[in-house]
Amino acid sequence: MRLHITAAVLSVLFFTKLTTSELHAADWTQWRGPNHNNVADRGQTVPTSWNASENVTWKVSVPGRGHSSPIVVGNLIVLTSADEGSQQQGVFGFNRQTGTMKWSKAISKGGFPKLHAKNTHASSTACSDGLQIYATFNHHNKVEAVALDMDGKIVWKQDVGSFVPRQYQYGYAAAPTLYQGKLIISGDSDTVAWIKALDTKTGRIVWQQNRPTKLNWSSPIVANVSGKDQLLISGGERIASYDPITGKPLWSQPCLTMATCGTVVWDDDTIYASGGYPKKQTVAVKADGSGTIRWANSVKCYEQSMLYHNGHLYAVDDGGIAFCWHAKTGREMWKTRLRGPISASPVLVGETIYASNERGTTFVFKANPQRFEPVAQNQLGEESFATPTVVDNRIFLRVATGNGAGRKETLYAIGSK
Repeated sequence: MRLHITAAVLSVLFFTKLTTSELHAADWTQWRGPNHNNVADRGQTVPTSWNASENVTWKVSVPGRGHSSPIVVGNLIVLTSADEGSQQQGVFGFNRQTGTMKWSKAISKGGFPKLHAKNTHASSTACSDGLQIYATFNHHNKVEAVALDMDGKIVWKQDVGSFVPRQYQYGYAAAPTLYQGKLIISGDSDTVAWIKALDTKTGRIVWQQNRPTKLNWSSPIVANVSGKDQLLISGGERIASYDPITGKPLWSQPCLTMATCGTVVWDDDTIYASGGYPKKQTVAVKADGSGTIRWANSVKCYEQSMLYHNGHLYAVDDGGIAFCWHAKTGREMWKTRLRGPISASPVLVGETIYASNERGTTFVFKANPQRFEPVAQNQLGEESFATPTVVDNRIFLRVATGNGAGRKETLYAIGSK
């Protein structure tokens, strides 16, 4: 009888645990989310309307200033930030359910470079493999990578490479990405440019490749396209593909312009990218190294990454114009003016797109290729540069209010209470 009761209890506990697990969406462990494409896991229900008092599950003050997006892993939400007065860069861990700060770790002090007015000294989003947290910072004319355990203790640090832009001293922004025990980091400037992979256990550099010495701020990303995993990055007047295991160049397609900021998107056999400076172009390139450009136009989505969904591309440009194109042909389905300027990238939740502008307004509209279909428009804070993160049926949104010494950053969890 006792064994029977124990078995029954265990069965209930197992079922409860399984059900709880099923209700939670996967972690958002790096820039662009679990599938590297800024598409939230399906089945989530998140609000389409909110303000400072409506649909706010919790909020917490974030020290310093940064434009990095939150990552969500285990019981943690992790952000990078920087204090410009003391010239300190750090990583911060918050409780996933309550927002309470669990730990903070200073990583570097001093050596801050000059910046573009819209950049920060903590613009690179962190990443995690569930065992450690990885972050990159630019200081003392270099890019430094750091690994922390889940309690915020430093495991290793590594000087990855020189980063000393000459013509435009706008700072660093590329986010690292993870692939099979490797932390992949890029650093493109007009003095030296590189892409490197570090061993996640030790920080040792395991491969490296030189890149065109041209200013660029795009992040590398790994995608399974044209039948294989490819490490992709735009900018330097091309889209380039590398083997993520060895770093060996696979192909390089001349297109776009010198500088891009967005991360590429893809379907089964095509890469899509946009930029930039000094030229304007959005382009679709076959991912097989054949040199085939399927289509191109003169739209510049410079700061933002695009979205691919059900055969269509959705995008917003710096000025706040939203676009929809047929992915295979480039045919413009619609365009409409929201309100800019916009730096954050749109995120897709189910069939709904969320796009935040720099003034704290988030535009919500349907991923409908037939027409622009607005849903809501929400104001939170006075400034928003970080791309939202969506997990646990919540939107995690980093915003700021005030200016100068009175400027304050807040991380909001938007969800039904």
